[in-house]
Amino acid sequence: MANAPGIVSPRVPCLRGRNWAHLGLLRSGLFSVQGSASRVSFRCIAAVDGGVEGDVLGAASSRRRRPRVVGMGSKLVGCGSALPRLIVSNDDLAKIVETSDEWISVRTGIRNRRVLTGDEKLGGLAVEAAKRALQMAQVEADDVDLVIMCTSTPDDLFGSGAWVQRELGCKNAWAFDATAACSGFVVGLITASRFIKGGGFQNILVIGADALSRYVDWTDRGTCILFGDAAGAVLIQACSGDEDGLLGFDMNSDGHGQKHLHAITQDSETDLMPNTNGAPLFPPKKSSFSCIQMNGKEVFRFAVRCVPQSIEVALEEAGLTSSSIDWLLLHQANQRIIDAVASRLDVPSEKVISNLANYGNTSAASIPLALDEATRSGKVKTGDTIAMAGFGAGLTWGSAIMRWG
Repeated sequence: MANAPGIVSPRVPCLRGRNWAHLGLLRSGLFSVQGSASRVSFRCIAAVDGGVEGDVLGAASSRRRRPRVVGMGSKLVGCGSALPRLIVSNDDLAKIVETSDEWISVRTGIRNRRVLTGDEKLGGLAVEAAKRALQMAQVEADDVDLVIMCTSTPDDLFGSGAWVQRELGCKNAWAFDATAACSGFVVGLITASRFIKGGGFQNILVIGADALSRYVDWTDRGTCILFGDAAGAVLIQACSGDEDGLLGFDMNSDGHGQKHLHAITQDSETDLMPNTNGAPLFPPKKSSFSCIQMNGKEVFRFAVRCVPQSIEVALEEAGLTSSSIDWLLLHQANQRIIDAVASRLDVPSEKVISNLANYGNTSAASIPLALDEATRSGKVKTGDTIAMAGFGAGLTWGSAIMRWG
């Protein structure tokens, strides 16, 4: 393609074999030179207040990686969780909306929830939960290859995964955010297993963390009673194929249900230039997210119909039946949903893990939070088979049949 003024820059002379000291770049704090005079390579560094930053941005990317072995299985070897300090009870909510402890507990099974306050950050909870998972797994931060931050409510619009990676000291890890609302943790878990099987990764942190209290209308008793904030994490590790702990899974989405559960962007009121002559509106309106809007009846119907079907598909892939599992662990949305799904699968109540009463619906954090409590209390033991299922906004839903340890 022919060069056009202002579109393609002129050809730059080759850097090799030249003395670049006279340009001042080498003294600027922006570049360093490696190699001999006849062969020069440039390395980008970071300058802070006239000096060079100790931790060079992007330095970890040049470190030598461990050899990758594909086709491996994956197993859960550690878990952890973290909670905000503030406990908000049903009686507390009864002081600000027309409700009562009995009304809430009968309809949802919830009695308390935790809410971020003061200087608490969701990322801080995620870091704390991940550290506890690493400690249980006896894995060092340097040995983590990937951090998957499953959240719909990051502290930063652009995501919190890399920030969490930094705070954990996982210098050799890649990190990214995954958004699938209340299905997020199950999606992250399955994604991690695929990175191990197809990408040769060894140790992956999957973190589920959400702070839906930020998007709750605290004057709406239909939604403010449901949600709480929390973080949970697991360490999933590569293993031989015959030790593979992911026995089966199923994932689904249906955007037709988005209208039943959402928190969409909305434009703030801004005076616009009245006559734009067909040009785009300027200045653009500043956007923010609305409070959570939910059609509870439709979400309930969706969950009790689709979640058992998904679990049955995953069980079939695993070559198991519902009577073969040791535990049923569902997203902690509503006790009525949990009971209905368990009933349809013929799973007795003593095999159902639920901590909903204490924490409410913590979105992507609910499954790893409940798993951590059940594991540390001795309820879930090495070798136990767990049927997990997440479901929520999107609408999205998915299941995983996992063996613990």
